[in-house]
Amino acid sequence: METTHFDVLVIGFGKGGKTLAATMGRLGKRVAMVEQSSKMYGGTCINIGCVPTKSLVHHAERPGVGSPGERHRAAVEQTRALTTAMRSKNYAMLDMLDSVTVITGRAAFLDAKTVRVTAGQVDMLDLTADTIVINTGAVPVLPPIPGLRESAHLLTSTDLIDIDHLPKRLAIVGAGYVGVEFASIYAQFGSAVTMLDPAARIMAREDEDITEVATGILRGAGVEFISGAHVTRVRDIDNGVEITYEVDGATHTLAADEVLAATGRKPATEGLGLDRAGVRTTPSGAVEVDEVLRTSQPHIYAIGDVNGGPQFTYISLDDNRIVADQLIGRGERSTADRKFVPYTVFMTPAFARVGLTEREARERGLSVKVVEKAIADIAAMPRAKIVGETRGLMKFVVDSETDLVLGAALLSVDSQEMINVVALAMRHGVTASELRDTIYTHPSSTEAFNEVLAGPPAR
Repeated sequence: METTHFDVLVIGFGKGGKTLAATMGRLGKRVAMVEQSSKMYGGTCINIGCVPTKSLVHHAERPGVGSPGERHRAAVEQTRALTTAMRSKNYAMLDMLDSVTVITGRAAFLDAKTVRVTAGQVDMLDLTADTIVINTGAVPVLPPIPGLRESAHLLTSTDLIDIDHLPKRLAIVGAGYVGVEFASIYAQFGSAVTMLDPAARIMAREDEDITEVATGILRGAGVEFISGAHVTRVRDIDNGVEITYEVDGATHTLAADEVLAATGRKPATEGLGLDRAGVRTTPSGAVEVDEVLRTSQPHIYAIGDVNGGPQFTYISLDDNRIVADQLIGRGERSTADRKFVPYTVFMTPAFARVGLTEREARERGLSVKVVEKAIADIAAMPRAKIVGETRGLMKFVVDSETDLVLGAALLSVDSQEMINVVALAMRHGVTASELRDTIYTHPSSTEAFNEVLAGPPAR
């Protein structure tokens, strides 16, 4: 079989991979971008992740015309149109570059230098490259619950964003960040949502005061919670699914139309032939990398969700910067440079956090002061009242000795934007007092910092 050689071979069309491919292609390097599905040009974020889910959040938050089912169907159709347009634009971004070749097929290593791409039953192409970048992302985890995989009513997050019908009764197994986001979306569309989780509370990594407020908001939207629930069986019944679970040793059942497994995602390495390439993986199944994202093979890198780092699109983008710096820069950037990376859970209103929780700070023995205030009580934040969203809580954890912000948790309107201001301040050593006394535009959400950080410590 004829083998084609490239300067750079990228496996997976995700954020980091496509950006790196475009950068190298514009420099005249011969680049191959291999993507297993034409429906995934652009990667997870555009097709089945950030963009479609946040589109559904947007539509769920706004009253629409017609029945709940009609509102939901219109939202799904508009979301499909959006992702289709973005997928086409992402494909064109690389296809327009003369030195970049986009190949659709499933890639697997034959050895450390050779990758075979298979399409269908007979089409195969062997590729070699000086540099190979693994960017295959992550896939949903299905817990080993008897009957779950076999259920005709099982949905993953990928499935749920693309169904045409609105489930009347939606059961969500898992009360982490993904589960919370979907619970908020579908409760607002009109589904009767029930969340089951073995933990005592949702988003268990967060401070209890934050999760208590978040739970109250979701409960107000109609979400029901079954905490301490260990699901033991799933079986299909007439017109739906029955979920058997145990709480404190007692057995219960719950009937639903659909069941969403929201129990995390794992690196997508199955079928890549990493062993043949001599690429090591971690015990969790991620591709093992060093601080510059190089694998156990010095010419092979792994970026994005597949390397076991934080599963965020913006981390994948930063991974691209690190590898690009190795290939065409000064080789100075590394994952050690990352500090205070924020994240957002797009429930309604959104919850965003950066840095340490109060619990983490105290467990480290740090001397801290905590300031917090309910959004409805922040007089200096009229925007919340203007847009009619006064639910939530704003909380800062501050080092008592240095006045530096150690962490912030913002459960409020516009939190997904405000958290970036806080993160930037933390990275550059801006004190809580400086953040408090900064001039912000009015009426804006950031001016809430003037009031919250001026308040007396809650503890």
